[in-house]
Amino acid sequence: MAEEKPAQPVGPASHRTRAGRRRAESARPSPPTAPPSAEGETRAAARRLARARRRRRTTVEAVAALAGLLALVGYVNWWSEPVPDDQPDPDGLPAVVGRPALPSATADADAMPGLRPRERSPSPSPSAVVVPTPAPPAAPPTLTLGRADIPATVDLTEAGRRDWLHWGLGGTTSPIRKRDGSASLRDLGGQGDRDSWDGNQELFRWRDGAPVNSAGDVADGVYTCGAGNGFRLAVVADGQPRTATVYLGVWMARGRLDVRVGDDGPRRTLRLEERHTSLSSGVTVRFEAPQGTRVLLTWTVEETFTPHCGNVGLQAVALR
Repeated sequence: MAEEKPAQPVGPASHRTRAGRRRAESARPSPPTAPPSAEGETRAAARRLARARRRRRTTVEAVAALAGLLALVGYVNWWSEPVPDDQPDPDGLPAVVGRPALPSATADADAMPGLRPRERSPSPSPSAVVVPTPAPPAAPPTLTLGRADIPATVDLTEAGRRDWLHWGLGGTTSPIRKRDGSASLRDLGGQGDRDSWDGNQELFRWRDGAPVNSAGDVADGVYTCGAGNGFRLAVVADGQPRTATVYLGVWMARGRLDVRVGDDGPRRTLRLEERHTSLSSGVTVRFEAPQGTRVLLTWTVEETFTPHCGNVGLQAVALR
């Protein structure tokens, strides 16, 4: 049987006993605090080290920026400072203190790998100045006249290889002309009435005419009577020496042939006279004149020797 403990008295004595116990417990020394773990200490140290590094980097960057600014200001002042005596360089430019030397164009390229002397663009060759060659002065017009008997038969196709005209067979005002010719020969009319006649002593033939294609032994021609009357023809020059042959005649009259080149060119005159009957002649007109110039021929009755229609006649003209 267990021993029973005596009952604790209740009252002020019990209360004092509990208060004293509490004071005794508070007077006891506190147990030592457990040291921090190694992991927490490592993290704190890392943060402190990171903050220290940031402060050092910021300080270094500020010092470097300040040093660069001071170096730039010093470089600008050093570059712009002129030499006291201002002596010119051999190339004619004033010397400047601190002017950096350019790399020599003849420096060995191996000394600086990857770099080459600066190449300048070749200077453009001066454009050639084209001086127009002055055209040679035009040769002055030339003009000569000659006279010869007309052959018994004249082949206009051969005599007028460049152009020809024939009067009489095609009417008094519409001559037959060379087909596909140069059209250098012109009938400009004239003074007086024209009549046709088929009794000329000389005969003409052709194989390249228009509107009459061919004809043989044609004795036709035209004439005009009375002093002052006559014919006017023109030959258009082309700048080359040309010869025009005019087949003409007179009957009991004196005829005058006036030839001139343009308005201010040379002039020539030839006369043909027969007092009692008819006379025919081939007059050669040799000329050279600028292209387009007209050589004018005027064949007129200068004097008559009969009251019965003293006249000048015209049969053909051929151009070579």
